[in-house]
Amino acid sequence: MKPFSSSLVDRLTRSTVSRREMLKNCAGGLGALALNWLTAQPMNAAVSGASPMGNLLAKPPHFVPKAKRVVFIFLGGGPSQMDLLDPKPLLKKYQGQPIPFSVSQRALTGSTKLMASPFKFQKYGQSGIEVSELLPGLSKVVDDIAVIRSGVTTRIDHGEAILMTHTGRPLSGFPTMGAWISYALGSENEDLPAYIAIPDTTPAKIRSTTSSGWLPPLYQGTPFHVCGSPIHDLQPPESISTQEQEHYLSLTQMLNRQHQETRHNLPELDARIQNFELAARMQVEAMQKVDLSNESEATRKLYGLDNEITEKFGNQCLIARRLLESGVRFVHLIRNDWDHHSNLNNRLTQSTQETDQPVAALVQDLKLRGLLDSTLVIWAGEFGRLPVAQGPDGRDHNPFGFSFWMAGGGIRGGTVYGATDEFGYRAVKNPVTVADFHATVMHLMGLDHSRLTVEFEGRDESLTGVEPAEVIHDILA
Repeated sequence: MKPFSSSLVDRLTRSTVSRREMLKNCAGGLGALALNWLTAQPMNAAVSGASPMGNLLAKPPHFVPKAKRVVFIFLGGGPSQMDLLDPKPLLKKYQGQPIPFSVSQRALTGSTKLMASPFKFQKYGQSGIEVSELLPGLSKVVDDIAVIRSGVTTRIDHGEAILMTHTGRPLSGFPTMGAWISYALGSENEDLPAYIAIPDTTPAKIRSTTSSGWLPPLYQGTPFHVCGSPIHDLQPPESISTQEQEHYLSLTQMLNRQHQETRHNLPELDARIQNFELAARMQVEAMQKVDLSNESEATRKLYGLDNEITEKFGNQCLIARRLLESGVRFVHLIRNDWDHHSNLNNRLTQSTQETDQPVAALVQDLKLRGLLDSTLVIWAGEFGRLPVAQGPDGRDHNPFGFSFWMAGGGIRGGTVYGATDEFGYRAVKNPVTVADFHATVMHLMGLDHSRLTVEFEGRDESLTGVEPAEVIHDILA
């Protein structure tokens, strides 16, 4: 496609032209226009009667929050609790013997023989929390985290369980936690989205975990790349001058607004218009956030950028810190390589080697900069693993009892909450449901999960829905 010229802009400005004709004629003219993946997602029917909060302006919470922002480190696949954060000595004692009770598995003929963890545990910090040798980085910040050892969910397969973790439902089409929070609170930086996702895969594969569902599409997660341009085609072609780009933007938005005047109550249209404006502002701001050249060597080394094993996830975590300190409300780090059905020793070792140092660095760096007290850090998968062997050396999915941790804004560090049975199979003390998890996150952000509702198809919907949900007060500072 040919780039547009200033003469074309002048001609279009002087003549009567429709918005559709103008966009067709100038389709190749602006890098920001190619930001269409932000706005080309299928537009679901939006909430009847658009919300008065159809913008990204910062909004007041329900009550004084403990945290102003969230970074959610999601480990897709299911981290093994008895190999990382929930030591079970009896597994070693009864290695290879049948588990003494019935175990629900995906495979009807699955193994019932217990498999001990091949990894050693040790107590760390003043709190004495036991952590696996696979997490030496986390052991250094253990007094800043609260380990929840009694997570439970209702789904045993990845797709449904991942949706549960993010939306509170096992079905697609509902808003994710990041979308709810950005909807409720907006952004503290008008030049960046309120909700940014930094995945280790293509944006299409994380759509269900970053969707705004039937909330206005303005609140969906915006995928960022850690190398090069953070968004596809964000930068305009070199042949386009700044003045030409400004003319084009002005004309586009003038036609957009005229188009909108006769089409009320279309929040998806308003989202498209606002995304044009946001894209123009992001051309400077977003590029600055992925440019790590001004970070000190000490910081780069802290995140493991000097090591090819940790470099990739280290980049993700360091960019997350830069986005958080810039006012982005919800940053979503996504890793999808924790599904260890076989070769557990080597594969789990690799997963932790690639991520443990960068995650610990993020906690340390936020604390050093005075941001940890106001930033909620979450480390979790969609479920855990079974204490019995799958094949010779793997573990199958376990939704009945698993571990995750939280740190920062409003969390009482050095805390262990809940417990699984002696084999690590089922939560037996203070089980924490997905709804409890969501209610707690919302509470820390100053939001009452029961009050944050939107009418959809005749019902008042919320993140927790009709599920019983309790804030986990015992882990709060």
